[in-house]
Amino acid sequence: MISKDEGLKRRVGVFGLSANIVNIIIGSGIFVLPAIVASYMGASSIIAYLFCGLLMAMVMLCFAEAGSKVTNTGGPYTYIETAFGDYAGFVAGFFAVGSNLFADAAVSNALVNVIASAYPVLENGWPRFFFLFILFYGLVYINVIGLKQGIGLVKFNTIVKLIPLLLLIAIGFKDVSASNLYFLEMPSLKTLGEASLILFFAFQGCETGIIVGGEVVNPKRTIPRAILISITTVAVVYILIQTVSQGVLGDTLPNFTAAPLAETARVVFGNFGYMLLIIGAVISMFGYMSGTILNSPRIVYALSRDNVIPIKALSRIHKSFATPYIAIIIYATIGFILAVSGSFEQLAVIASSSMLILYLGVALSVMKLRKSKKEYDGGFKIPGGWAVPILAIAIIVYFLSSLSANELIGTGLFIGILTLIFFVIKYLKKKAEL
Repeated sequence: MISKDEGLKRRVGVFGLSANIVNIIIGSGIFVLPAIVASYMGASSIIAYLFCGLLMAMVMLCFAEAGSKVTNTGGPYTYIETAFGDYAGFVAGFFAVGSNLFADAAVSNALVNVIASAYPVLENGWPRFFFLFILFYGLVYINVIGLKQGIGLVKFNTIVKLIPLLLLIAIGFKDVSASNLYFLEMPSLKTLGEASLILFFAFQGCETGIIVGGEVVNPKRTIPRAILISITTVAVVYILIQTVSQGVLGDTLPNFTAAPLAETARVVFGNFGYMLLIIGAVISMFGYMSGTILNSPRIVYALSRDNVIPIKALSRIHKSFATPYIAIIIYATIGFILAVSGSFEQLAVIASSSMLILYLGVALSVMKLRKSKKEYDGGFKIPGGWAVPILAIAIIVYFLSSLSANELIGTGLFIGILTLIFFVIKYLKKKAEL
């Protein structure tokens, strides 16, 4: 196991890290997911959840092993950089930062849109601008003044966002009709693959939640435990939510693509339930934002720390708060600019496919680290030898093969641009040393 002395303090335990991961994964997607999956598979949707949950478990086991061996801040970037060197780390780091920035911009706009449905003044213009400004820089302030405050907000958001979902699950079963859950035949592999591809993206987030690895107490034990706890929690909640939604709304579920859970709650609780789930969606989106602005800037910090980005200020640690404050401010500022401009929509495809590439890099990193020096020995090791990493790689390649030609071309161009930037920076570094 390897770590670097970063000046950061290890304060995040199993509960804090588990809450951090769950908070990121259970974002706004779960509030629209049931209708989308039902439109593909109807009452057999539950099979897609079980299938995708199993596939994601394979990928997350790779994260658990890599995270217990390489315990620096930076998450997937750090694992890939440690295993394969500067170039792979450079590409992985920018893919991670870019995809998270675009997702932040999308979710923050979705958050404003939901609130604007009740308060139209926020639909555009200066009110919308100031709302986004307060959202981003309010979270900057909380995360700069200390990890304890940032993790505290994440724990609170995780609990609050789960309450309406758990209430809907617990009380909603009384309105479930068994006939709505009955299906005559298994879905085709093609249909299952299409639905699982959507669900794969809905399960994303663990890679962001473990970026704080350099601030985790006893990472050798904490990271694997937190990953297994969180992915199990998410899978169970998703499956139960789909069961209740399908069981209550039946064949009409695909008709409510905007707010299927709110419509389910309307049947279970009345209009109060509808508003409860709308508020829950707002809290969930805010929770996602609080989690990503806690975690994602630490990739920027790690890139600077390792001199992948030759801007040392980005790896500066605040003397009083022990947080990478400049990285947090810069990251949030870029996210804010993307959010108010809306230009991120054209690059959303690249952001989605980049996560698949990151996952592929982490699975390959596990295999490489196992064959590396003894300093990477110890920590959690996936049972079953090479079976899980190989299966994870096969799963990721399968999903990548499902991308369209335009998506693959866009991703290839992005890698090409990053490669050019990397070698330009490398050339300038060598020239400066002469």
